[in-house]
Amino acid sequence: MARIAQPPSPSTKRKPSLPSGASDRSAKFKEEVPAEGPFWSSQKANLLICILLAVATFSIYAPVATHPFINYDDGPYVVNNSHVNTGLNWQNVKWAFTAIESGNWHPLTWISHALDCQLFGAWAGGHHLTSLCLHVFNVILLFLLLYRATGAKGRSVVVAALFALHPFNVESVAWVAERKNLLCTLFFLLAIAAYGRYARRPGILRYLAVAALFALGLASKPMVVTLPFVLLLVDFWPLGRVRNWSTPSPAFPIPQASLSWLALEKLPLLGLSAASAVITIIAQRRFNAMPSASVWRLSWRIENAVNGYATYLEKAFFPRGLSPFYPNMTLGVWQVGLAASLLIALSVVIWKLRCGRPYIVIGFLWFLGTLVPVIGIIQVGAQSIADRYTYIPLIGIFVAVVWGISETARSKAVRIQWMVALSALALIVCPVVTWQQLTYWKSSVDLWTRALQVTPSNYVAEENLAVALADLGREDEALPHFEIARQIIPTDPTALLNVGTDYVKQGRLKEAIEAFEIVARTNHDPEHLTAAYRGLGIAYAQSGNRAKARENFILAQQISPLAPTEFYNLARLEAEEGAEKLAAVVSAYPTADNYLQLGQLLHLSGKDQDAEVAYDKALKIDPKSTEAKKALQDLKQTDKPPSPSNSFPSGPTGR
Repeated sequence: MARIAQPPSPSTKRKPSLPSGASDRSAKFKEEVPAEGPFWSSQKANLLICILLAVATFSIYAPVATHPFINYDDGPYVVNNSHVNTGLNWQNVKWAFTAIESGNWHPLTWISHALDCQLFGAWAGGHHLTSLCLHVFNVILLFLLLYRATGAKGRSVVVAALFALHPFNVESVAWVAERKNLLCTLFFLLAIAAYGRYARRPGILRYLAVAALFALGLASKPMVVTLPFVLLLVDFWPLGRVRNWSTPSPAFPIPQASLSWLALEKLPLLGLSAASAVITIIAQRRFNAMPSASVWRLSWRIENAVNGYATYLEKAFFPRGLSPFYPNMTLGVWQVGLAASLLIALSVVIWKLRCGRPYIVIGFLWFLGTLVPVIGIIQVGAQSIADRYTYIPLIGIFVAVVWGISETARSKAVRIQWMVALSALALIVCPVVTWQQLTYWKSSVDLWTRALQVTPSNYVAEENLAVALADLGREDEALPHFEIARQIIPTDPTALLNVGTDYVKQGRLKEAIEAFEIVARTNHDPEHLTAAYRGLGIAYAQSGNRAKARENFILAQQISPLAPTEFYNLARLEAEEGAEKLAAVVSAYPTADNYLQLGQLLHLSGKDQDAEVAYDKALKIDPKSTEAKKALQDLKQTDKPPSPSNSFPSGPTGR
């Protein structure tokens, strides 16, 4: 392996490298960086920069405070999760550490959402503001880390600003359910900061601090499993910690060590990564979120990974056509070939620059490596790529580009005005595109309408748009989208359940039964199966086949034995059948008690007008019947009993 060396900048004073094993215990940190003017030499400038970064980020993302929850995981994560929306208490905390809901083990994320519910209740704006605050913390922490390690304040500001305002990060900030991304990144960056402190003065307590912060990151979202490898990259640059491979950092001088020792040093952290990976795989499999190899063959996963890397790079520089969901698609040979050629060519160029510009190599490897858990080799969910997956990886690209342009400009003696103009252009374009992207997140209808505009054949967008429209009472507009989703994925349960529901409302019972039966035959998810059997029970009941209705209601109850909906549907079915039998008895024996009992059964079965007639007849026979008088009075004062419940799951969720 060739040496990665960091040459000194033309105007940088070099500090002699520390001997192997040197402790540097008594030396205080002292910057030896290019002079950047008296303004930049003040520590107050750092505070001002942090304030400006925070203000800029808050200003761009301020509209999220008025945004509602959306119908994409916000339900199971917050709105409809009784362990979360009841606030922070001991029972909910215990649940958070044992739950693998939504296919993940991330107790800190659950606790974060519960705390928001404790503070803000159902006000979505409060939840959004918490996410925004976490993003701001990450931006400021990134700036401070880069500046502390490199001493390059201007470049660190630009990288942090790009991270703050790049459109790719809108999804992580504007989507409440993606709190896990922001939270794990916070602990990821804090772990790197703790590692820098450990590298200056190695010690067991400092190492344990790194491990603890890493564990907190894993407990927020397992994507940060790559931290041990990231720390090894950081050892090369900017820390310059690898003896005979890199030059000690003039801004952050630390003892050097051999590469083998530095690799061995990461083994305990790798143990945490391995444990998190095992827990995640178990959780995803129990949640049926990992398609089998027969569904997505390995060759396709590799092709999708290659295309994904290239697509992420393209969208990093040209952030257009962003969507909350990118459906899996068949990739042409030319697409995969073009993507592979781009990555190979880029890798060759970067490798040739390794000696003179180590930050480019490290930034590119950061990008490639941190995407590994979500690039799709182990496929989770139905998406091919996702904007939220780039929240950490793009930091590497930002560093490589900003440092690369800056060093090139210095070597070519480019005037500083041109550098400022280029940075200003990037930092003007990004906020404009980000602001526009935020407008698509102001409602579920806007979000999925936009997704359909930029991603063809997107069955998730079709379904979730249909659900959003149906929730607004616009069912006539919703049905065509359910139908399109069903055409794209003929066995998709959400589309079939909702189409079947609409058929029931229209009286097209035969078609409804066919849709529900497809779900019952082809699906194994308990929620979908319960809904399918419930729908079959309702359709059969309305068609007059009470035996089949009872059979399906019982099947639904067996899957969800504690669900009150299934008890109610069975009770209503029995009441309807009992009312018919009792009506025959009443015609032969028209007593006040018989009419009273008939009225009660009719009311339970939802036939209030017939129940009122029965109560009136009971009172005509026995005007003094207090039970009949009270039943009639209660009937007129209470609302009509609800129709048999046929609520079904909403559209697909994200991962």
